[in-house]
Amino acid sequence: MGLARLIGGFVRRHWRSYASSAVMLFGVALCTVLVPRKVGFLIDGLAAHRLGQHELLVGLLELLGLGVAIYVLRVAWRLRLYSASYRLGVELRTALYARLAAQGPAFYQRQRTGDLMALGTNDIDAIEQAAGEALLAGFDGTLTLVMVLGIMFLGVDWRLTTIALLPFPLMALAFWRISSHVHEASSDSLKRFSALNDHVQETLSGVRTLRALGLEERSAQQFSTLTAAAADASLRAQKWEAAYEPAVGLTLTAATGLTLGLGGWLVWQGQLTIGALTSFTMYLGQLIWPMFAAGWVLSLIERGRAALARLQPLLDTPLSVDDHGTLDTLAPGPLVFEHVGFAHAAHDDGSERRQHPRQALDDVSLRLEPGQTLGLVGATGSGKSTLLRVLLRQATPQAGRVTWGGHALDEYTLATLRAGISWVPQESFLFSASIAENIALARPGAARAEIERAARMAAIHDDILRFPQGYDTPVGEKGITLSGGQRQRVAIARSLLADSPLLLLDDALSAVDTGTETRILDHLDELRRTRPGLSAIIASHRLSAVVKADLIVVLRDGRIVERGTHDQLLALDGWYASQWRYQQLEASLDAI
Repeated sequence: MGLARLIGGFVRRHWRSYASSAVMLFGVALCTVLVPRKVGFLIDGLAAHRLGQHELLVGLLELLGLGVAIYVLRVAWRLRLYSASYRLGVELRTALYARLAAQGPAFYQRQRTGDLMALGTNDIDAIEQAAGEALLAGFDGTLTLVMVLGIMFLGVDWRLTTIALLPFPLMALAFWRISSHVHEASSDSLKRFSALNDHVQETLSGVRTLRALGLEERSAQQFSTLTAAAADASLRAQKWEAAYEPAVGLTLTAATGLTLGLGGWLVWQGQLTIGALTSFTMYLGQLIWPMFAAGWVLSLIERGRAALARLQPLLDTPLSVDDHGTLDTLAPGPLVFEHVGFAHAAHDDGSERRQHPRQALDDVSLRLEPGQTLGLVGATGSGKSTLLRVLLRQATPQAGRVTWGGHALDEYTLATLRAGISWVPQESFLFSASIAENIALARPGAARAEIERAARMAAIHDDILRFPQGYDTPVGEKGITLSGGQRQRVAIARSLLADSPLLLLDDALSAVDTGTETRILDHLDELRRTRPGLSAIIASHRLSAVVKADLIVVLRDGRIVERGTHDQLLALDGWYASQWRYQQLEASLDAI
């Protein structure tokens, strides 16, 4: 979609605001062109001694009235038009946010957070200005130009008007050349700002790592380089935008010189009055605004075009996971994986190994009845997290299918599916809010007693009470004020409060000690007894987390190589049994 089509569609939807602004702008232009004519009339009347004191006073009051009318109308149309253009910014930011919120992890693996933030701020501001300032300046300048030229041709002298317009084609050629450079410079400026924004975001997010590695100076040098590049790009764009003014100045200077030369000769020949020449000169001065408006409009439009060229591909990017489901209620029943296969996309980096998809899940078949617990174990990279991503529909399997309650997962809407799953990922994310607000994220209206109950089940209640503000303690950005284990337990409490029929723990107990892990698992057992339909899938590298699971599967290279209960797997004397003995030995040594 081009900028003209985007703005045109917006104007059609909000035509009342733009129409009323146009009427007021017409009133401003009309009052503006009447001023020089009135001044010329007064000058000729005074020169011919036709005006008395009363007529002169009335004429001056009329000029004052025109000035007041221009002031009031200008304020009114600005308020009316800017309020409309700001709505375009709201619409674009809303559409961008909705698109970003609907995208899956695969999309964000290709995007930079700082770049996305720049698109939602700086780039949309440029488009908003094109719909506001550019549109009003273009309409105002065009209307003023037409009315001024009309009255110069028909109301003053057509010969003066013709000769005054001779330099204008050269100005149009200069504008055309300048606008192409403005577009290129504006596009580069937006990209440089985006790169700077991305560096700042990454630096602030990883500031503790930078300090730990002593990389502050190197990061500061990178920031300085990016800042200089962004400043140079912005300055280059401003230089080209500034080139409009000399083109306007030279054109009007040439037009004024030609006008005064011919006008002086016409006055000398008695074919033109001094008042008419004065009026014409004032009208010529009024052409300054339309010319500057033309340059300003071209500049804003080129900035808007460059910004839309960056924003539109993002808005047109297909969703990484389609949401075409129609079921808005989860059907009770088992969760079944039927011969599921999933391969990560290939990345052609020149090596033969990466040119082929990597199989993360291979012929995985599982069945989890309501109220049961499934344990997923295996070495790092065996496919545990990938299986959970398939269940969350963050990844779409290329083979087999997953059903819940007899319906394929893609038959449910994403909102319905994810509302039925409480997920605690490997890296728990907390928002810049209080501990209580983070726990109650899925249920903002939860009572404090419910929040505290969930915190007790997650074995974090006592830790919270040790903070000076208790549950009202701010956790800082991404939970920076809490330890890794505390963040995990707050996230677990949040998932338990959500009251969903399926709980997913993706190595969510890795940062807690074995004693705390045992307390949390015991609380989960108690919760399952009070909520018989609650199912759980626990992916963990620590086998003690899945000992009580109804079914435990061992994954290796995406395939199920062992399955059964804890006792059955020990009897098999395979990978699970070997890993169990090793971890038990390790725990006994740690206890010494």
